[in-house]
Amino acid sequence: MTLTSRTTTAILLLSILCLSGAGAQTFKSNVSKKGTTAAPFLSIGQGARALSMGGAFVAVADDPSSMYWNPAGIAGLTGVSVIVDHTQWFADIQYNYLGATIGLGDLGTVGLTFTGSSIDEMLVTTVDNPEGNGETFTVTDIAVSVAYALNLTDKFSIGFNPKFIHQKIWRMSASAMAIDIGVKYITPFDGAVLGMSITNFGSKMQLTGNSTVVFHDVDNSTSGNNGRIPANLGTEEWMLPLNFRVGIAYGVYRDDANQLTLAVDASHPSDNYESIDLGGEYIFNDFLSIRGGFKSMFLADSEEGLTLGVGVKQAIVGSSVVTFDYGYQDFGILKNVQKFTVGINF
Repeated sequence: MTLTSRTTTAILLLSILCLSGAGAQTFKSNVSKKGTTAAPFLSIGQGARALSMGGAFVAVADDPSSMYWNPAGIAGLTGVSVIVDHTQWFADIQYNYLGATIGLGDLGTVGLTFTGSSIDEMLVTTVDNPEGNGETFTVTDIAVSVAYALNLTDKFSIGFNPKFIHQKIWRMSASAMAIDIGVKYITPFDGAVLGMSITNFGSKMQLTGNSTVVFHDVDNSTSGNNGRIPANLGTEEWMLPLNFRVGIAYGVYRDDANQLTLAVDASHPSDNYESIDLGGEYIFNDFLSIRGGFKSMFLADSEEGLTLGVGVKQAIVGSSVVTFDYGYQDFGILKNVQKFTVGINF
């Protein structure tokens, strides 16, 4: 490693730590601030593999879903990789995620993601028409990102994932820009990998649109004045769900047919208390994967908990490989969340 590359690495690490520290200053460790951020769908993890490992993925990060957990993870991907992820969320809400990466050799890896909601139309209800007034409205969540990651050395990688976020409900909408930054380090200890990321660091969101237009009486204590003056209700700006993660993955055992990896992540979100995610993955013959974990450990009043999943990997034509992963998460009184992910690498 040359002096120049060492200097570059040190500067980048220092920049990330400073950025993380600046973001952490906005957190309140004694107040959960639950439900006080915009675009909460950004906190829904992507990839059935990561979900079934309890979300302990910031140091594992080695497939296109890494762009959600830790963009530095795509630096090690070669060729073209694509995954399509479908989430069956609660309340009949569904989310779809598309992630694609292209390896550029020594120039690094670029990636693209798209996350979109699938929510049925709902009836517009009012005080006078609690069963609906004949109108319907829709809700839309969208996030699009373009990622870039690079191996600065054979042990250290860094990644960036700038993104555009848009939400719409009936006649109101809001947009924001944000960025995810991550690093991944293969330690000198055999089988141990460290990962760190800060996600959704960006601008605030404010809903605007025609739904805030009302008629107002500036003085309803008197008569004879105009009681239908057009006015706009004010809406507040809300921060995005900023989250700082740090984790370690450790290859407990590996031989020609068996591989066992354990991982643990610590999360420090801006809209909740700190928590720990724990997960493991057993791979047999590079074909069958069995996974399990526990999400949001030590988080009081959390409905999240046990996670389970399986996956299969099969080589097809030439060097192409197809994967299918399924993830299940217990969500307490909200029942469960299920994920299905299909991927291909060629």
